[in-house]
Amino acid sequence: MKMSTKKTIGDIASYIFLTVLSIIWLLPIAWLILNSFRAEKGAFTSYIFPKSYTLSNYTRLFTETSLFNYPRWFMNTLIVAIASCIITTIIVLLTAYAFSRLRFKARKPLMNVILILGMFPGFMAMFAVYHILKAFGLTQSLIALVLVYSGGAAMTYYVAKGFFDTIPRSLDESAMLDGATKNQIFWKITLPMSKPIIVYTILTSFIAPWVDFIFVSVIMKDNYQNYTIALGLYQMISRENIYNYFTMFCAGAVLVAIPITLLFIKMQKYYVGGVTSGSVKG
Repeated sequence: MKMSTKKTIGDIASYIFLTVLSIIWLLPIAWLILNSFRAEKGAFTSYIFPKSYTLSNYTRLFTETSLFNYPRWFMNTLIVAIASCIITTIIVLLTAYAFSRLRFKARKPLMNVILILGMFPGFMAMFAVYHILKAFGLTQSLIALVLVYSGGAAMTYYVAKGFFDTIPRSLDESAMLDGATKNQIFWKITLPMSKPIIVYTILTSFIAPWVDFIFVSVIMKDNYQNYTIALGLYQMISRENIYNYFTMFCAGAVLVAIPITLLFIKMQKYYVGGVTSGSVKG
């Protein structure tokens, strides 16, 4: 009885703690949504709930495009995210499968090199990347962003490799006895069994370009029409614009979060499965 009582008290305490954390995490989101409907201008108010509500902040995003071309930025972000997602997913899965299933002399040295390089933040190389792109005449273009976001994809193979390590090798051996090649094994046997890790890779590779600000600000410079949504929205809260466009910024932030939220909710079970299924083996 004592053990049962302690367990019940512990469960209640855990629920209370998680509830408090959830409220803390949701407060900024609720505040952002409220401000997106606020009719009063300005970034700072002495009250929480707006005195009057309006939908004009949302409509202005698509009608007042001379200064802030939100629809163009949204499409730029969507194009870059989809292209980067496709390239990154293919590279990550191929790299992870090679390190998981193939045995070659440079395997472990390559894994160690990638591990070391992955310890350095990507923004450390952004100016070198910019000058390389400039040498090829690719700066201030959406192609440059796709290359940047998908260029280091192979370095994020760890989770996918851990998942592939959990798939029994006996399946590969049986397929090889039946005359299947390694290429056929990967595409026709391994991938159909790897839906969780595929979805996990797609989600992470899609979100990265969607939320990035640093690389796009360096690469795009003053090419206003090729801004992505993160850099575009930032322009709304500059010193000269924040008073008139802060509520419009909140509306844009709400809209840009909707696709990611819906995608994550739809694929959450696969995302969790991709993270928890398997561990990286040597």
